[in-house]
This record gives sequence, C-alpha cells and structure tokens, in this order.
Amino acid sequence: MNSAFNTPTASLDDPFYYLTNFRFVLAWVSERHADLLAADELAFLDRFESLPQASQALLVRMVMRKGELFRLSKLAYSEIGDSASALQPLITLGWVDNDPALSIEELFHQLRLTELRQLLADDIRATGLSLSSAKTVLYDTLANRLTQTAPLQAWWPDAPDRVVRLTVMHICDRLRLMFFGNLRQDWAEFVLTELGLQRFEVVPFTPQSRAFQSRHEVDTYLVLHHLRQRLDAGELPADLHIEVPPASDNRWLATRRARLLLQLGREAERSGDSALALKLYGDSGSSEARIRHWRVLERLGEHQTAFELATHALNSSPNETEHQALARLLPRLRRRLKLPVAPSEPEPAHERWDLVLPGPQSVERSVAQALSEPQAPVCYVENTLITGLFGLLCWEAIFEPLPGAFFHPFHNGPADLYRDDFVARRQDAFDACLARLDDGSYRQLIQASWRKKTGLASPFVHWPIVDEALVDLALACIPAEDLRRCFERLLGDLKANRAGLPDLIQFMPGAPAGEPRYRMIEVKGPGDRLQDNQRRWLSFFHRHEMHVAVCYVRWADSDEREA
Repeated sequence: MNSAFNTPTASLDDPFYYLTNFRFVLAWVSERHADLLAADELAFLDRFESLPQASQALLVRMVMRKGELFRLSKLAYSEIGDSASALQPLITLGWVDNDPALSIEELFHQLRLTELRQLLADDIRATGLSLSSAKTVLYDTLANRLTQTAPLQAWWPDAPDRVVRLTVMHICDRLRLMFFGNLRQDWAEFVLTELGLQRFEVVPFTPQSRAFQSRHEVDTYLVLHHLRQRLDAGELPADLHIEVPPASDNRWLATRRARLLLQLGREAERSGDSALALKLYGDSGSSEARIRHWRVLERLGEHQTAFELATHALNSSPNETEHQALARLLPRLRRRLKLPVAPSEPEPAHERWDLVLPGPQSVERSVAQALSEPQAPVCYVENTLITGLFGLLCWEAIFEPLPGAFFHPFHNGPADLYRDDFVARRQDAFDACLARLDDGSYRQLIQASWRKKTGLASPFVHWPIVDEALVDLALACIPAEDLRRCFERLLGDLKANRAGLPDLIQFMPGAPAGEPRYRMIEVKGPGDRLQDNQRRWLSFFHRHEMHVAVCYVRWADSDEREA
C-alpha cells in the first residue's frame, strides 16, 4: 500500500524537539532496514528506548554536535537538567567513556589556552618557549615531544572539568546514512524544515523504498566515504587506492566509486605519479577520467596508445564533453604520429559585443543595467531560467516515485538524478511533458506548476531568481520550439548541460511579427575566457539559429590608465 513521506511533527516550541526527530529516524530505520542491522545496532535501538528521557536527550545533543569528545561543563541544557546524572546511564551502557585517553592534539582541542599554559608549564619552559606563546606555536613545538595518550586527570590532576567520549557515534552515523542514503545530510534538515526554511515535495512511496538493499552496500558506501576523508586529510593515493572496494552491481555505488577513483587519480597526477594516475583513471571509467587518461598518455609521449584509445572513443558515440576534448586531442596526436590531419571544423563565430563600462563592479549586473531598456528588459539568469522552465514543465516526471528514487522526507530531487538511466526510466513521462510544447498547453502547465510548487526544493528551480514575472515574460518571448531544443539537450546529459548557459537574457515582447523576441547574452569581464561548457551551449544555439551574443567588457578607468 502506498503512503506519503511525512516529516515528524516536532515543534521548535518543544524543548525536546531534537529528541522527537531522532526517535523518528530510529523508528524509520527500524521499520525499513531492520534486516540490514547488526546485533549491536539492534541492541542500540532497543536500549535507547529504555533510557530515561534526560539521558536520551543528552545522547542526542552529543550526537548532533561535532566530534566525539565533550567537556562536561559544556553539556549544559536547561531542559535536561543535571548533565552528570543524565550521563550516568550512558556510561553504564558503555555508550560514553567517562575517562578517555587523550592525545596532545585532542588536549589542545578541548582546553583553552590559559589552561594549556597552566598544565604544560614545565614542558613549555623545557622547550625554551615563553608561556605567552600562541596556541599554534605551542602545539607545533610540543606535538612531537608529548606523544603519549592519557586521561585528562593524568595530564592535569587538578583539572576543574571532565572530558568524556561518545563511543556510539559510528552506530548513529550508520543509522543516519541508512535514513538519508548519504552522509552529506544531517539532523539540521529537520530544524530547517520546522523553521519553514526548507520545504520538500511529498512523494508517494512503498514500505520497501530505501537507499540500500543489503548491508554490504552500506559497508561499501562507508568505505568509500572514509577513503575520501583520508584523501582530504592528506593521505597518499598510492596508499589509499589498494583499499578501494571492487566494482559494485549497484549503479549508484558504482558511480561513487568511479568518482573516488577519479579524485585519487587527479591527486596522483598532481604529485607526479603518472603511472598510478593512468591506472586509477582507467579503473574509474567515468567520462572525465577517460579525458584525463588520454591527456596523461599524450603528456608522457605515449602518442600511439593515446591515438588508438581516442579513435576508439570517437567511434563509440562519445558525449558532448568527450567529443569536444577529442576534437582538440586527435589533431595533435595525428601531427605527432605524422598522420594526415583533416581540417578541423571551425567553431561558429558568435555575435560579439564590446562594451566599455565604469568599474570595476559586478560585471553581469552592470551589463544588464547598461543594455536594459523599458521595452527590452535584460534579466540576470545564468543557469536558472532554462533549467527552471524545464523543472516546472517536467516536475511530475522528475518527481515520479520510482524504486530507488526517494526514500526519506528531505529529497531535493531523485537520488538517481545523474545516473545514466535516469531519463530512460522515465522516458514516457518526459515525452508526455515535452508533448505539451507541441500542443500549446505548456504555458498553462508551467504557470500552474509555479503557483502550486513555489518554494519546494527542486534540483532545477532556483526560486529567488525564477519568479512568476520572469516565468511569464520568458513564456511570452521564447518560442516553444526553442524551449524543446534546450530541454532535449538538458535531458541528453543533465549533469553536464545544466551549466554553461548565458548569464543574461533580453526580452523584446513588442518586437514586430517574425522578429526575435529574446536574446541570450554571455558576459565576459576583463581577462575572462569562454569555458568549454559555455562553448558547447553557444555552438548549440548557433546550430539551431537561436539568438545569442557574447559581450566582452572593459573598464573605462583601465583604458584611461593605459592612455
């Protein structure tokens, strides 16, 4: 039986609102993911319910804060009361370590500078430093000398406070992952929703809707996540890549794995380890990884190998990004290999405007102001207007409740949005939406979607810019056939093609019949160049005789200085 995702009804007026939210997540995971939970995780769910409310609340407060170490004096919450008493059941369960061993790094993180100067006075003097030295100077000097770990009382017998460690954060993170399907979202989603700062589409679901279908998938996600954290912390790709899990049948996890391999490859390339970079790019298999693989081979002088791989790619229906890269790479390789080089197809010459403005200032908005006329207003839209109209027209297709697309109440969009089969899984729904462009009913549908959905989170509609007046003006001026072409290009590669659109659009609603009633304008400030995704959109517009220009701006005061 289908039902709808509903957020918990906790009110911020309730001092225990955060506990209500946490219980909601636990109940959700228990109902839908019990078969994926280990014994200690199931025990956590059971024992949490048996705790006194104050202990539950204190645990949740700690879970929602950063890190696992806390000073008892800072665990002060009026609704909880005596934190030491609330802490005791958690200590009994082993969920909180009442006397954890601390490293020098953890000590510096937990204590104030005046406290560190007091407890480490002898060590500071022994290094020849002054007690007035800055905290970073003290740490840099003492970190290599004080390598032991010990409880706070051992470091500082007269410490006026206690430090405790939460030991179940890994369980809470796993439960959060199983609820959200990622570790990017956290408990703040509930608060922002309760404040009215976020609103989400209500999507029908079945009880089987969930992010993960096996415990192995959860484990794989966590391994990939921790490897990325270690890479960001400075560990070497040569050490990390051997821990990357094998390819998964789960296409969503396979995409995350490919992205991690790409990131490892880029870091290996930066560090000069070209052999490892080639291996990682080859294992990744993503579009960007393939392009980087060819370029590394070229840079290493492996021109024949690069040529064979690039030629094979060109004959294998590459996407636009790869095709653009190949159009640049193959002629260079042919020259290196002394092969005939066919004349390259020139990029279409875009209409160019040169504009001198007082500045410097916000370049896009200054151009909009300079070009805008009462009967031909110029609006700053960048990547929001075309994508926004697409999102409004295709709202029902985008939010179609397919398996694996939605599994919690806080989705900005479907979880499979950038998967290769996203459009194919919804082809009939998208075809029906685009057909509205042919029968003329698209205007009413887009306007109705704006009124009905305004403010709801969407991966395509940026409400602060795409207001009702802009929507109405765009629908009055942009022909349906131009919208269809743009929307079809978006659907060809949603991730790549949603960016690179022109900064401005000028509307000319009073233009004579047969004359264009809009013009898109890409703006380039001094020293700025067209990016590849912008060039692809410009080529697309020229190919379909859609109206676009590139405005190159110079600042008047710089001309005066040069004179």
